[in-house]
Amino acid sequence: MARIEDIDDAVAAVAFRRLVAHLRHRDDAQNIDLMGLAGFCRNCLSDWVEEASGGALDKDAAREAIYGMPYGAWKAAHQAEATPEQLERMRESVAKNA
Repeated sequence: MARIEDIDDAVAAVAFRRLVAHLRHRDDAQNIDLMGLAGFCRNCLSDWVEEASGGALDKDAAREAIYGMPYGAWKAAHQAEATPEQLERMRESVAKNA
């Protein structure tokens, strides 16, 4: 069975960039819904990029890299108010991450 650690870093980078491009294109996919379904969202990806950068990127720079624009601008243009149901699904899903 193939392990993720066996995938070449260059191949992984291409796949990661494709994922980010897909999420930029699908701005209709709300972060709260991604959190409710999979327990991660664009903010999680940006946090992981910030951590992996070893201090080369701060939170704002990492978010801009993921969102393709400043986070505040993306949020104002694309993020809807979360419903109580979405928030509950997110809480249940995130609990599975532990």
